[in-house]
Amino acid sequence: MSLLLTLFQETPSEAAKVLEQVNGDMGMLWMLLSGILVFFMQAGFTLVESGMTRSKNAVNIAMKNLLDICVGSISFWLIGYSLMYGDTSNGWFFWSGLFQGEGADLFFQTMFAATAATIVSGAIAGRTKYTTYIIFSVVITAFIYPISGGWQWQGEGWLTKLGFIDFAGSSIVHSVGGWAALVGAIMVGPRIGKFVNGKVLPIPGHNQILATLGVFILWLGWFGFNGGSQLAWGGADAVGASNVVLITNLAAAAGGLGALITTWIWYGKPNLAQTLNGALAGLVSITAGCGNMTDIGAFFAGLIGGIIVVFSIEIIEKKLKIDDAIGAASVHGVVGVWGTIVIGLWGINGDTGIGLFNGGGASQLGVQALGALAYAVWAVVLSFIVFGILKATMGLRVSKEVEIEGLDISEHGSIAYPGKRVREIDEDR
Repeated sequence: MSLLLTLFQETPSEAAKVLEQVNGDMGMLWMLLSGILVFFMQAGFTLVESGMTRSKNAVNIAMKNLLDICVGSISFWLIGYSLMYGDTSNGWFFWSGLFQGEGADLFFQTMFAATAATIVSGAIAGRTKYTTYIIFSVVITAFIYPISGGWQWQGEGWLTKLGFIDFAGSSIVHSVGGWAALVGAIMVGPRIGKFVNGKVLPIPGHNQILATLGVFILWLGWFGFNGGSQLAWGGADAVGASNVVLITNLAAAAGGLGALITTWIWYGKPNLAQTLNGALAGLVSITAGCGNMTDIGAFFAGLIGGIIVVFSIEIIEKKLKIDDAIGAASVHGVVGVWGTIVIGLWGINGDTGIGLFNGGGASQLGVQALGALAYAVWAVVLSFIVFGILKATMGLRVSKEVEIEGLDISEHGSIAYPGKRVREIDEDR
């Protein structure tokens, strides 16, 4: 520090260069550490998805999550980064050649691509062919996610020019993955025994403790997901990233409480599975606005997100009769939209209110709604095309016999919990 002060006094220009270099190095380190945290989220997704579904499919879910990080790392490095951050003349499509990106930036952005793919996994768990899932994972990480991500994050995209805000990806990552998950659940169809004679039958997960641990891991990883999206460290950036982490935690806590209270009133008892989804919903709710929200705004964004997710899961399952095995479409798709548009309700830009309720008028709300709609339409249309082609050619789901036995044995030749067990073969279970 004394050396730096001496440099400032004697050669201020040299001191400024040293300070810039230090901040640059710290920024790179912050992105690397954040990327590592986001990588760890794959472990969280694995535990949440396997814990909330049947034990006979746990190996299959682990294999899908492992696949996503492998496929995402390679496809995004090969083509995805260029489609997202390459040159553009129209703000819609981007390209600068194969094998673009380097270092901390490429690593950090790759983890986001893998996250978008993993969201789809849980919704279609327990009845989907592994081979078809592989192909969809490649397509979403190489094309669907990167192209639409460039609309905002490339810097010259059409949504950027409109003033659309999505700091860390409520729409860009989570909503795209969530709507793709919904399309997948619709086209694959419900699990055997989920809807019988017009009734919705519960298919409880085999280990809620694993699911709870998974949510804690995701919560931890989200500090890197959102905080790392500051993309720099030092001075104002350090303050900004620290505040992002703080309000991310507040929103997650509020989301969990929102779902807890809602289920306590609705079901008569606080429901663990829904409360876990509420915490995740709180995280998704603040992901777009974590750089444009006060602490109080973050609390209410997360709280409302936790309430929304409970109603959304109930409506999708009981009214629309869509079997989303873990509520992925609600947590990431529906709440992703909420997290995007809430910026237009009470978001801020520095000390200035930009939302409808804090003096900013309706213009930002309109832009946020347009962006959320664009990402939803893009994900739904592209997913229907890809799943439709896969359904017509390879087929999407396994046979009835394989589904009843469990995908672990038929698809992977192993089980997660070896040992003597007695399982009743009943298609209504």
